[in-house]
Amino acid sequence: MADLGLIVLAAGKGTRMLSNLPKVMHQVAGRSLLGHVLNTAAALAPARLVVVAGPGMPEVAEESRKYFKDAPTVIQAERHGTAHAVSMAAPYLADFTGKVLVLYGDVPLISAGTLRELTEAVTTEQPLAVLGFRATDPSGYGRLIIGRDGTFSSIREDLDATPEERAINLCNSGVMAVDSALLWQLLPKIGKNNAKGEYYLTDLPGLVVDQGSKLAFRECPETEVLGVNNRVQLAAIETAFQHRLRQEAMLNGATLVAPETVFLSVDTKLGQDVVVEPNVVFGTGVTVADRARIRSFCHIERSTIGEAAIVGPFARLRPGAALERDVHIGNFVEIKQAVIGPGAKINHLAYVGDARVGAAANVGAGAITCNYNGIEKSLTEIGAGAFIGTNASLVAPVRVGEGAYVAAGSVVTKDVDPDALYIERGESKILTNWVKRYFAGLRARKAAGAPPRSK
Repeated sequence: MADLGLIVLAAGKGTRMLSNLPKVMHQVAGRSLLGHVLNTAAALAPARLVVVAGPGMPEVAEESRKYFKDAPTVIQAERHGTAHAVSMAAPYLADFTGKVLVLYGDVPLISAGTLRELTEAVTTEQPLAVLGFRATDPSGYGRLIIGRDGTFSSIREDLDATPEERAINLCNSGVMAVDSALLWQLLPKIGKNNAKGEYYLTDLPGLVVDQGSKLAFRECPETEVLGVNNRVQLAAIETAFQHRLRQEAMLNGATLVAPETVFLSVDTKLGQDVVVEPNVVFGTGVTVADRARIRSFCHIERSTIGEAAIVGPFARLRPGAALERDVHIGNFVEIKQAVIGPGAKINHLAYVGDARVGAAANVGAGAITCNYNGIEKSLTEIGAGAFIGTNASLVAPVRVGEGAYVAAGSVVTKDVDPDALYIERGESKILTNWVKRYFAGLRARKAAGAPPRSK
């Protein structure tokens, strides 16, 4: 929208979060609160965007650059209310001609469609539009004052409202769109004659009416404008996001056996006919191809899972895991920074990290790649069709050729040729009747009063 400028208010300390992290940097569904707002803002393609942060919040500027590379972050050194925060953006938008949309960095569920509708409500006759919602409990919210003729005249803060006004359930979300020239003209006229002694942006609609212009408002569901002030509300936002993401996944062709137990990230991609069993957690950066099955109690992040692959139960895929078609990863298996070729099987109690495993290879129970020497990580290569026996340790860098066989219990420290057998074991001994003789000797020593043997 070439005529749209955005101001995102993100300066709140989040005192009630009891955290050293800026409030807007707390995460839900694998993304910061601010990131959600900026991602939605990006869908509007604004001509300008300014983020207002507080002092000592370098994370806010860094996060903003992920979504708007060249967008400035201005510091609100002292907090004197929302109108004061908006005024911090003036140097970057004073020459901008169009509409200015004011958003909040801790309101992550708002949709691009709602914001477009609000922005389009701003016209020459109605140069300011406010986003309202019907509150289940309006306590604490500013109320939209609507006349009997449907005319929107002002916003009244809860602390300044009369008992009659407090009975109104149409509340102010704080989000508003306004003609840019009018914004900078009226903003200096806002005073602080209110219960908190702050400069309220909510006074702006009254000033617009006083100069003879009309106001517009739009309504949205309450869930879209839920904000975060404490960790209870953060959890509520997470719940709302997860419900939304689960619904989308199922409507797009994935089966979630017990949806309420599956946790998704905003960028999780599940193909058609994917089945996700109960108690699975998807971190960020996960793509699952068609017909794959994720069994119960798996944790997966920054990984790709190929078509018809099976993962779990109780498997962990760490960043860089790439499973190709028909791969089987079983219980208590951990994969990290490894490519597992088509049809390969790693079915139980194994660790494969910094590796390439060829097609149809088999890695047995308890087998591991020893990829880290305390300083550097090295690659293990397992050829197609190779068989890695139980409790084998592959000390990287090392290569096991195609079709090779590593015997159970072996420690592999050198490359294995294709179709070769690698075996490394100590000499086996069987001492007949050793147990009877051993315990007979112990009993005799005890009967003779001899002291116990030292270990």
